[in-house]
Amino acid sequence: MAPSPTPLLEVRGVSKQFSGVRALDDVSLKLGRGEAVAVVGENGAGKSTLMRIVAGVMRPTSGTILVEGEAVEFASVAQALRQGISLIHQELNLADNLSVSANIFLGREPRRFGMIDQARIDYEARKFMDRVGLDVPPQKIVGTLSIGRQQLVEIAKALSTNARILIMDEPTSSLSEHETQKLFEVVRDLRSHGVSVLYISHRLHEVEELADRVIVLRDGKFSGELSREQNQRPNMVRLMVGRDVSRFYHRTPHTPGATVLSVNQLRTRMFPRQAVSFEIRAGEVVGLAGLVGAGRSELLAALFGVTPAVAGGMILGQLRQPPRSAQEAIAAGIMLAPEDRRHAGLVLPMSVKTNLSLASLQRDQRRGFLNRAAENRVAASMIELLRIKTAGERQVVRFLSGGNQQKVVLGKWLCLDPKLLLLDEPTRGIDVGAKEEIYKLIDELAQRGVAILFASSEMEEVIGLSDRVLVMHEGRISGELGRAELTEETVMQLATGDAHQAERMGA
Repeated sequence: MAPSPTPLLEVRGVSKQFSGVRALDDVSLKLGRGEAVAVVGENGAGKSTLMRIVAGVMRPTSGTILVEGEAVEFASVAQALRQGISLIHQELNLADNLSVSANIFLGREPRRFGMIDQARIDYEARKFMDRVGLDVPPQKIVGTLSIGRQQLVEIAKALSTNARILIMDEPTSSLSEHETQKLFEVVRDLRSHGVSVLYISHRLHEVEELADRVIVLRDGKFSGELSREQNQRPNMVRLMVGRDVSRFYHRTPHTPGATVLSVNQLRTRMFPRQAVSFEIRAGEVVGLAGLVGAGRSELLAALFGVTPAVAGGMILGQLRQPPRSAQEAIAAGIMLAPEDRRHAGLVLPMSVKTNLSLASLQRDQRRGFLNRAAENRVAASMIELLRIKTAGERQVVRFLSGGNQQKVVLGKWLCLDPKLLLLDEPTRGIDVGAKEEIYKLIDELAQRGVAILFASSEMEEVIGLSDRVLVMHEGRISGELGRAELTEETVMQLATGDAHQAERMGA
């Protein structure tokens, strides 16, 4: 029997400890040439820590990294780059005000007579742009590109450093379905030319589609490995959470109550020519579906008063018009958990307690002064109710996992007893276990009579949670689907503007 070829990359028994906390415990993996290996696990499982060690961002406490069978030690990202290892972060690391070519060669610009040789930069950049199928001029300003194309700029930038191992951290979290498929085509082409990929994603259907093998981490330890034939969602979930998730989507059938929200001919700033009308009843979970750019986030922002509507009517309790500010919306009982929780939903340098009590400070104040006792009660009750995993209420929220950060965002609003809860991509970037907990919380809130309107790009989520679905296309509601009509096909037909076809399929 012939010996197996030497892996391009091998991680042997790597551990990492932070101030007494063991983030990684004796983890190993192998990556062959032209192979795509997915690393999955719940938030806090150690995925990002492992990838940062491989990319030279941090050093392991113990263990060995080998490249082509030779042990290496990375004291910096530059040393890892010299070995052909490049990490593409979830938050893209690009200069928006510079051109595509300038970004690709940033810090490594070729020079002529001591001056930056722009013509050569554009010429060389074009080669790497062609490899990833980026069909824009090299002089195009990056900030004007879609997120999907910016992702391709990052890959072209990595290839320009002669990268042979690409580490991709949640690369599709902000991409449309079309952009995701384009990215997958690029990855497959790179693999056919010998480039290897380490891929982190919470979207398990993407892992099923792309990965040759799957490495599963749980609580910082190796939980299991799945071959291409075993690479199926139930197997991944079982290894990730240590149990079968037999009822992933929590939805208790019940009869909705009275109308909570009535929207009539509402027009948003993004789509001022499109009028939107609908109603939501107490205890109802209504999904908001549509392609990226369809206007879902803009509609939620208008309902919350962040970007006030330009026209139209709206009734919620004593509120008889669309809110003109977030403060007005909150006073009426409308709360929004935004898509970008890190920038718009949390104050990252502050503690869990402070973030949880921010929305209720005005309610709980004592003669204009902070009511510490009330703040402590709010924090303690929400940490217990939502099962927020934290070292304590004084823990800085920046260092929580994505799922626990999202729980803090929700807890901030739940202590105000919302009438209408708006959720924009409520489970983006969080692990399967935390998703299940949030789905259960949504179901419990609906049973308590809270009206919930949520936007999601995950079709399974929309179908699994919703009592009804409103589908948006180019700023308008192109159709409404009840439980009996809900399928991926009917939603997509409406999302692409084919209302008649959707009616025929749902009939």
